[in-house]
Amino acid sequence: MLLRDILACTRPTFSFEFFPPKTDTGWDHLFHTMADLMPLKPSWVSVTYGAGGSTRENTHRLVMRLKGQTDLTVVSHLTCVESTASDIRSILERYSQGGIENILALRGDPPAGHGRWTPPQDGFAHAADLVAFIKSHFPSMCVGVAGFPEGHPETPNRLKEIEHLKAKVDAGADYIITQLFFDNRDYYDFCERCALSGITVPIVAGIMPVVTVKGMERMAELAAGARFPAALLREVYGARSPDEVESAGIRWATEQVRDLVRNGACGVHFYTLNNARATLRIYDALGIQAGRQSIP
Repeated sequence: MLLRDILACTRPTFSFEFFPPKTDTGWDHLFHTMADLMPLKPSWVSVTYGAGGSTRENTHRLVMRLKGQTDLTVVSHLTCVESTASDIRSILERYSQGGIENILALRGDPPAGHGRWTPPQDGFAHAADLVAFIKSHFPSMCVGVAGFPEGHPETPNRLKEIEHLKAKVDAGADYIITQLFFDNRDYYDFCERCALSGITVPIVAGIMPVVTVKGMERMAELAAGARFPAALLREVYGARSPDEVESAGIRWATEQVRDLVRNGACGVHFYTLNNARATLRIYDALGIQAGRQSIP
């Protein structure tokens, strides 16, 4: 099913993101995680994408396994990194033949150690170019893009940031999934600025709970510019044990989701990091039952 149709008929959606493991142990852990989460009947799931050869194949392997062995709607990430237009077309042809009809089109980050982003030769410089290519050659596919409620780390000019997002939507993007954020006011402000610019596609809120201090510090590094509200830091740093840190982070994320749903967010996308525990605890705290798209 096309994700744009799911977003049109289901409010709110609840969905999960997974990444393709690099080891056999990682694959075993992922499938245990998925076994724990699938009874929650997510509206859809997404799979992240690595630019390198083996990592790229792992994405394809996971996407096709989910497609073939479950009834889930699967969204595959696709980036511009280290790919020519011909490479991208070949990947999309494989997906099309395999029944994968939902893509999240991203520019992507440069490989580790490569410094600033450099467009690949005969490839695409921007996500908007990738969206336009997909829509031109595979018009039946549903394409999403990323949004940045706290601001894009490479675009400090917030006016230009929305212009870039508008370019992706004008190129044919059907929906937006936000990067993680910890203050819902950032999401609401982002949605309002999108509306002012003429962006009317659904904007799904991306949520990643803090479960360890080290994990929070890693988020600050990877999601450059991630803003941790003082109230959240007070709870995390005031915790007396790792279990209390996890409980504090999950409690914060739970209230974020509750507030988002009550204020009309079209969907919540959980960045699971291939672990089920935090998501299961949030569902339990909110009283969300399998397949029910509401909070009591």
